[in-house]
This record gives sequence, structure tokens and C-alpha cells, in this order.
Amino acid sequence: MEKSPYDILFEPVKIGPVVTKNRFYQVPHCCGMGHLRPQAHAAMRGVKAKGGWGVVSTEEAEIHPSSDLAPYVEQRIWDKRDIPALRLMTEAVHEHGALAAIELTHSGHNAINLYSRIPTMSAVDHPINFLYPKQARKMSKKDIANFRMWHRNAALNAKEAGFDIVYVYAGHGMSVAQQFILPNMNTRSDEYGGSLENRIRLTRELLEETVEAIGDSCGVAFRFAVDELKGKDGMQFQEEGKAVVELLAEHPDLWDVNVSDWANDSKTSRFEPNEGYQLPYVEFVKGLTSKPVVGVGRLTSPDLMASLVKKGTLDLIGAARPSIADPYLPNKIKNAQIDQIKECIGCNICVSSDNFSVPIRCTQNPTMGEEWRRGWDPETTKPKISEQQALVIGSGPAGLECSVQLARRGYQVILAESKKQLGGRVLFESSLKGLSAWKRVVDNRLYEIQQNNNIELYKDSELSLAHINELGIENIFLATGSSWRTDGVGRSTRAPINGLDKINVLSPDDAIKDIDALKGPIVIYDDEQGYLAGVVADHLSAEGVKVNFVTPASMVSPWTDSTLEQARVQRALLTQGVEVICNKSIVGGEGYNLIAQCVFTGSKTTIACKTIIMVTERIPNCGLYDKLIEQEEALGENSKKHIKLIGDAEAPGLIADAIFSGHLAAENFEAPAEEIEKAIYMREMPSLK
Repeated sequence: MEKSPYDILFEPVKIGPVVTKNRFYQVPHCCGMGHLRPQAHAAMRGVKAKGGWGVVSTEEAEIHPSSDLAPYVEQRIWDKRDIPALRLMTEAVHEHGALAAIELTHSGHNAINLYSRIPTMSAVDHPINFLYPKQARKMSKKDIANFRMWHRNAALNAKEAGFDIVYVYAGHGMSVAQQFILPNMNTRSDEYGGSLENRIRLTRELLEETVEAIGDSCGVAFRFAVDELKGKDGMQFQEEGKAVVELLAEHPDLWDVNVSDWANDSKTSRFEPNEGYQLPYVEFVKGLTSKPVVGVGRLTSPDLMASLVKKGTLDLIGAARPSIADPYLPNKIKNAQIDQIKECIGCNICVSSDNFSVPIRCTQNPTMGEEWRRGWDPETTKPKISEQQALVIGSGPAGLECSVQLARRGYQVILAESKKQLGGRVLFESSLKGLSAWKRVVDNRLYEIQQNNNIELYKDSELSLAHINELGIENIFLATGSSWRTDGVGRSTRAPINGLDKINVLSPDDAIKDIDALKGPIVIYDDEQGYLAGVVADHLSAEGVKVNFVTPASMVSPWTDSTLEQARVQRALLTQGVEVICNKSIVGGEGYNLIAQCVFTGSKTTIACKTIIMVTERIPNCGLYDKLIEQEEALGENSKKHIKLIGDAEAPGLIADAIFSGHLAAENFEAPAEEIEKAIYMREMPSLK
């Protein structure tokens, strides 16, 4: 058999007493399922093991009620009653020959304890890490002893639950161990504070006690953030970060190294386009320890992965988001199907799910989070039920995904697009500053369409009702998208804005089409309060266009807080000289002035403006759908057509929502109504015994 340049990625790696089958390591990541949805969690991790990951980890697992993260849904290993639920995950992972890992966590002042109502505790008295008027109390020597005991008990319970690797966690600002290590958090004067040797004392004890408790059969991993990216105001990898590695070099069986906090570890591609962006912070670790090292950084290129191992930078290729976008990434590399990898676009929709405490989702992978409820798998699907032909109108994210999935099921598909290029809104959004990676959504699906012999593709083909009737296809999926309103109706204003006669009013699309024609003063009005207005403002200001940003919200693009971007979004605009005017609704116009009203007091001011770019609300493009429905209703019982509106044409939302809508429509095609209803009502019901 011909040798592959990627064979090195499929070598086993020894981690203490256990051995991985390859070098692909799904590091701990949250998923919004945790202890509340153990069957869904197990099914999701099981698909990753099936996809070839050698190690599959849980998210952080609370070791005690004094580290209660409610309302956020993480794992719990408070006591032995949690073992059966956790065992579901280890069994699902072991079924496919992978190792199961668990990240033991006590969150210190990162825990609100809203459920347990136990006072929060940390290395020192400190406000908790959430906008809640509550402080953590300083841990006493007895608290420290109790914490060590809880951690040891959790390790033993993890072993009983079937885990092969157990974590000591000191990262993301989310763990007691890290809070003791960091000098800006730990100002204690006892043997647990002061010098670095004292500040790592607790971590050293945790590592030693975990190895002693379970090291005979489980690998002990240490997840450590070597740099906080705060400069001299925080830990830096060249100084104390490196010193910690030197002092603890041989204590764990595995080093899992990253940067802190979560917003830095999981940077979006908008602000960090480079694959492997964390490598400069972790490449020194291998030179200080004989133990294997895993690192991350949105790694998706097999060539880079193999190079990192060959150079001795990493022993294991770590991934969270790439394993979400494509759970089958390892198998695709192994089977020489690299061109079929669905690469992570770095949008952090997965992160937003955890922040909203709902099951994980992904823009690239619409099956993510639906493995248990709907039985979905990204690489396998149920076969067609009958010999049917389908017409998909529109090649935006919903239309592309629907076409691909219908073709995978075995149906003959015609995909018609009114424009010369495929991609719909993705083409526009990926052309904006920082969003180029988003075009992978189109590229991955277009590549598969081009390989399929059961999809006929027609570009530059705007279909009318007469065209559809002439084709004679009875199954029609309309992915005709939506259009931005320009009348000012949005989230906070439900009536059109009057008095804009002299002002040039543009949609985001029209504004970007002809930047040179924009006349100032220019106002971007964001009453959608999502992400796009901030992106447009960033894009235009980077092009040298002076813009003012007005929003009824109290910050720029508030939704992006859920994707860990908001601070970077607002910083970018302010740095580029964008005037940001928050808490103001535009309620009218007078000549070349806008009338802005304070959302709190109702007081009014004027803002000079010759061009306003409205980012407020979208109108679904349903004209063709309405005509089809009207025609079928006129036929009454003689109606035979299956007509389905999908994506933004049904309900404008995120690109991830559109892709899910297209996938769902294809999966549900020809399915019995009761089967479709059953999936909607599927939930995990706790026993009342």
C-alpha cells in the first residue's frame, strides 16, 4: 500500500497507562447538553469517535455544588449518582475504539452558584465573573483541603464511569487552580500565595493526588493557559507561563496547552483568520517535558497537522471547533478524502449555543446537536422513499444544503439560481472585512454538487410560475431568501421612518456595491442588533469611508457578545474613528438631518446625514411561493404538489439557521407526519422515582 504523507497522524500515542489509536484529539468543549441531556451528549460525542477522533473529551465537569454553573449546562460529577449518565458517553466513545476524557472543574469565582446557593469561593475575596452583585470569599485552609478531597473523589468517580483520561484544569480564567496560579488573582500571603512556587502548590497537589488515585489505569492530563494575552497585566508565556511548565514538566501524563481567556482561545476568524494562531504560544512546551503535548488553533489543514508532528511541535492535534464542523475529519484524511472536509469557518455559532444554554449547533454541520433527537449523522442519511424528482429554487445556504441532502438520499434534483453565481447571501457577507472564511459554506457544498450526477444545476435562471408548471415537477423547495428593508422598520421601531426624502437610503448590499458613490455624512443605523451592521461599519471605515454608527442598543452589535466578539467589534470601530452613538432610535428626518430619540428619556437630537444604511429587518421573498400556494389551493383535492419554503424565505435568521432549515426539509421529505412530530417533541425526561 502506498505510503501517505499523513500516516504520521495515525500513529498511536502513549498517555500514561493508556494509548490513543491516533493523534487526533478532541479537546474539552462545551455543548449545552451536559448533565441535563446525557443521551444527547453521548450521541454527539459518539459520532466524533465514529468519525475517527482518537480521544474524545467532555466539557468541563463540576466536581461539587460549590461550583454550580447554572443556568449554563455543563457536566456534573458531584457524586456517584452522576456516574450512569457519564457512562453513557464513555460507552458511546469506546464503541468506536476511542479514549474518553473528562475535564474536572471547580470554577471558583467563575461559578454563580444560583442553583446550590452556596457562597462562591476562590483564591481571594473577588467579585464573581458574571454581572451579578455577588463576591467570592477567600478559601480557608479547610476549604482548600475540602477542594482537594472533592477533586480526588471526582477522579475516582470518573474512573468508575469509564473515563480513560482525567483532567486537572487551569485555563480560561474558569478554574480554582488557575485562579491560584495567576498573580493578579492570587494575593494571598500564606504558602498558597506569593512566589510562583507557592501559587502552583495547589495545582501540584491536584496533579499528584490524581495520579495517586487513578494513575494506574487512567492518564492524567493538565490543561493550562500559558498566556492571558494581557501583556504585563497578566500571565505571559515567555515568563511565568514557561516557568509553570518547567516546574510541573513531568507531573501530568499529557500537557494540553492553550491561551486564556475563552474569547482568546476561541477567537473568531473575523479577528483571527490564521489557522494555528496559538502555535507561537505553545511550541516551547515540547522542549521542557518528555510528556506528549496537545495544542489547538482551529487546525483544519492535514499538511499543517503532519508538519507540526514531524517538527516536534505537537504530539497530538487538538480541536474543538474543527471537530464540530466535521466530526469525520480524521477518517476523511485517512481515506484520502481531504477535499470533502468541511472546514470550520470560525463563526462561533457553537459558542453562542452554550452561552444560550441550548444544545450545540454549527453553521457548517447542521447535524451537530441532533444526533440523538433526530438520529442525524453528517456523513450518512436515510435513503429515498420513492422515485421522485425535486426542484430547488435558490442557491443560498438553504438551497445548497437542501439540494445536497436530497441528492445524498438518492433523489433527482434540479437546482435553479436566478443569478450568475451560487451562494446567495453568503457571497455578500463573505466579501466583507474579516468574513472571507464564511465562503467555505458555499465552496464545500458546491464541490459536492459538482461531484453529483443526480443534481442538474441551472444558473442565471429566474423561474416564474409558468416555468415551474412547464417543468411539471411536483416537489418544490423555495429558498428564495430575503431582502433588507429600507423603511426603518426594525427591532425597536415598528413603523416606517418619515422625512427621509432628501437622504439617500440604502440597504447593506447596495451600500457595499458602490462604495465610491456614498455621500457623507453617512450613518449606519443598526436596529437589527445582530452582527452585520458592525461588520459593514468596520468594512467601510477600513476602506477610508467616514461613518457614524447609530443604534438603540447600549453597545455595538450586542448579539456578538454570545460569540465572544463584542469587545473586539466595538474596539475595531472606535480605533478606526467610527463615531458610535448608542441608546438612540431614529424616528424621523428633516432635510439632511436625522432625528434621533433617546430610548430612555425620549429627548431628541439631530444627526447630520446624506446617506443612511439601514440594517433593521428583512422581508422574506415569498412572491413565487404565494403564487404556487394560491394555484394549489384553487385545485383543491386535485392538488399534488409538495411545496416547502425554506431558509430566510421562511424566517430570516443566521446562515446556520438557513442551512439547518434546508437540511431539515430534505430529511423530512416524504417522511410520515407523525415521525416529523415525534422528533420535535423528543426530549430527555428525568425519572420521578
